[in-house]
Parts: sequence; structure tokens; C-alpha cells
Amino acid sequence: MGKLTALAIARASKPGLYGDGLGLYLQVGPGGGRSWIYRFGLNGSQRYLGLGPVNAIPLKRARELAAQARQLRAEGIDPIKRRRDNRLAERIANAKTVTFAQCSVQYILAHEATWGNARHRQQWHNTLATYVLPIFGHLPVQAIDTPLVLRVIEPIWKTKPETASRVRGRIELILDWATARELRQGENPARWRGHLQHLLPAKAKVVRVEHHAALPYAEIGAFIAALQQRQGIGARCLEFTILTAARTIEAVNARWDEFDLDAATRVIPGSRMKGGLEHRVPLVQRVVSLLRDLQRHRSGEFVFDGMRIGRPLSHMTMLKLLAVMGHRDLTVHGFRSTFTDWAHETTDFPDAAIDMALAHKVSDKVQAAYRRGALFEKRRKLMETWARFCGGSGDAGA
Repeated sequence: MGKLTALAIARASKPGLYGDGLGLYLQVGPGGGRSWIYRFGLNGSQRYLGLGPVNAIPLKRARELAAQARQLRAEGIDPIKRRRDNRLAERIANAKTVTFAQCSVQYILAHEATWGNARHRQQWHNTLATYVLPIFGHLPVQAIDTPLVLRVIEPIWKTKPETASRVRGRIELILDWATARELRQGENPARWRGHLQHLLPAKAKVVRVEHHAALPYAEIGAFIAALQQRQGIGARCLEFTILTAARTIEAVNARWDEFDLDAATRVIPGSRMKGGLEHRVPLVQRVVSLLRDLQRHRSGEFVFDGMRIGRPLSHMTMLKLLAVMGHRDLTVHGFRSTFTDWAHETTDFPDAAIDMALAHKVSDKVQAAYRRGALFEKRRKLMETWARFCGGSGDAGA
């Protein structure tokens, strides 16, 4: 120990290590930068602990820091890990003023660009504001524990299991984000597997699954006939939704650039599909005619314009129309169930074609067949048959 002197340190200019003894070295970098390091062995390999720059750490202090590191090694402690742990503890201590609400805002800002639609973003804000923030939004994120999570989840777990499950998942994601940001430590108290699954009953066993209210398929012809007598963009959108077996969001967000009316085909990009995959939709003659009529009055990118310029039709418009038509008991999504029941119970079309028509996930083998075009032609025949059953022409005419 003590090999280096102030003069030796001042003269050292060649890049490399200059030993002082007992693991302390002066390190001169290729650019002339100087710093202190402590070198030690751990599990058969050499480790290097930086002690700071020479211009900030004098030789005497560097020797003291090296001595402290040697003491840790003598106690079987890795000084690099100890420093990392100390810094993390300090950051967490400083983060005690960072609340769960603040973390939730930062998480949403970081991820909302990847979410498919504005409604999903609004649901995040609404569920957090309704169920979570009143309970522990004001608390430091490090303080969130299992009892607090259960205070949010348990009151709605039996009455609103689907909502409760989504809220739990959103809490888990925000807490994981906070852990990755080193704002908290420890296991995630909102995790399901191996934790809350032992404290709460399985969602499927809480209440009987409530399906979307659907019209019996035997009544669809009369309903379509009444619908076609209605004027307005909402009626046309609902008819389009039913005849294409589309999800509500796929219908109201339809854009003109997705349609090839000459080929009687719509292609929805994967970025706007629930499953993340591009979806090709065959269009029957009635739908093509409906779209050509709307195209004459086109005012923007959306097929079904909303009340505000540049905005699509609100999904509530079709629900209000159903109420006006005396069907408050129905949902727009329920017409997909009507289509499914009709297809399975009255036709011989393969299940894969029916699932693809609904944009349900199918096996990779079926996907390959779909890309080759075989299932698409079966789906076109399926939708033509459906349109005829609904009382409209099924001939695509293209």
C-alpha cells in the first residue's frame, strides 16, 4: 500500500492502470481522463469498482474508499452490489412523494399511443378515477400493498367481475411500471397468478356470464325490413354492421380507403383489429349499394360521419336507434350472436369460415388456408346467404 505519490500521479499520462497497492489503482483513459478504481476478485473473475475522478477524490480519500470496499469483501459482501442497493434505496426514499395517481398518469402517457382507439384510452381513465384513485391514488406508490388492492377489487369482484378483472390488471401494470422505474420494490400486490388467485374466487365462478342481448335469427328479416325504412346515418351503419357481422367499433370507424367497391371487398388493417391481424371482408350487393349511396355525399375519411366534422359516428347512435325501434333489450354486438346462431344451426358452412367472418382467432393452419383464398370465397358465399336470409340480395354483383 502507498506506492503512489502526488508526483507520480501528476506524471502518469500513458493510458493504463497504476497500482497503489491492495487493489487500489489509478486509471488513465485513452483520452487522458483519470479516475480511481478498486479491483477485486469475485467468483473467479475480476471486478472493478469505480471510486470517482482524481480531480474530485484526492489520494488519501481514495485509499479510505478502497479500505471500506476491502472491509466489505472481508465480510463476504460484494461492494458493487452494496453500492447499487444503497443507490436504489436512496431513490426509493426520494420517491416516497411519488403517488400512485402520478404514476398512473405517466404510465398512460407512455402507452396510450399503442392503444387501438380513443374509447380504450377513456376506459383507462374512467376505471382508475372511479375505483382506484379514491382509495389509494394519493398514497406513495411504494406504499401500495395487498390489503389496499383488495379494498379496490373485493367490492366489485362479485357484482362486476369483468370490470374488476380489468381494474386489477391495470393496477398491476402501473405497479410494474413503477418498479421498473425504481419507484418501488418487492412483489406486485396486484398480480393474479400465485397471489390474488388464492384470495379471490375465480372470475368464471362468481356470476353466470352475461351475453350480449341478441335478436333470435328467425326475427332478423322483419327487423331488417323495418330498419331499411328508417332514414339517417345511424340506420345505414346498423344495417352495414349486421350484414357484415362486424364489431361496433369496426363499423363506426370504417374509412373509405379500406373499401374496393368494384371488387366488393373491405380490408381492415391489423392496427385497428381486436386480434391485431388484417381482416378482409366480402361485401354483398346490398352493402355495396348502401356504400355507393353514402359515397355520393362523402365529406371526409369516415364512411359513417359523426355529429362533429372529422369524427366517426358515436357507437351510442345505434343503441339509441334500437331503443326508438322498440328494442331496448338488444345490443348492437348481439347481432353477431344472431349471425353465429343462424350460421351454426341452419347452414353447413365450416366453423372456420364462420369464425373468420367474425374475425375470431383461428389456428395458424386455418390462417394459411385463408391467405390462399379458399376460405375467403367460402366466406363470400356465407355472407351472401346471410344477406338473403335477412331479406336483402346476397349477390355481390362484382
